[in-house]
Amino acid sequence: MGMTLQQEGAQLEVRIPCGTAGLYGDLALPVGFFGLVLFAHGSGSGRHSARNRQVAQVLQNAGIGTLLFDLLTATEEQTDVHTGEHRFNIALLTQRMQDTTLWITAQDPFKDVPIGYFGASTGSAAALISAARLGDRVAAVVSRGGRPDLAGPVVLANLMAPTLLIVGGADHGVIELNEEAYQLMRCEKQLTVVPHATHLFEESGALEQVSALAADWFKRYLHKADTSKEA
Repeated sequence: MGMTLQQEGAQLEVRIPCGTAGLYGDLALPVGFFGLVLFAHGSGSGRHSARNRQVAQVLQNAGIGTLLFDLLTATEEQTDVHTGEHRFNIALLTQRMQDTTLWITAQDPFKDVPIGYFGASTGSAAALISAARLGDRVAAVVSRGGRPDLAGPVVLANLMAPTLLIVGGADHGVIELNEEAYQLMRCEKQLTVVPHATHLFEESGALEQVSALAADWFKRYLHKADTSKEA
């Protein structure tokens, strides 16, 4: 990638090697950024998700870098449109999340930068499993309308990264899955219900609440991780 810190403030398209696949991502680095959040989108979505981009903009305004990337290749995405075979392939999505994290943190500007994950829907499960596997390399996780249950009870119990679960008050069924997952988690954790919001948080002001909650969570825990590394 040949990236240098002189490119702070830039928006870059990057190509991420993941096994035999190449994934595309959009990297945004605010000047003086103190952390980097990787986005794991939900089923049938991608790096151009308007909802995730709205959240990413709020994080960038708070001084946090963001990497939105496609968990599937263009060919896989086309197949998935017709068959749906990849969107619930949590093992594949998790591997992509993990590979992307290891790739970005191998680049010089990010070797010591605290990493956070923002997962939506099925992407939340991939983010949680990857965070559990990578241990203290992932400093914080936020899940929006997620399916943490798909990560499995062992992963949830072993997760170390401080995790915020955000769920819509009208997202029936998913609330219960988040509550059950929350009970299994032993890390620093919080479950926040956005009143009247449905699964996609399309109601007026709902996504703004999600963005503010996520920014506060990441600011707290990415700063804490950054400070502990300096110490």
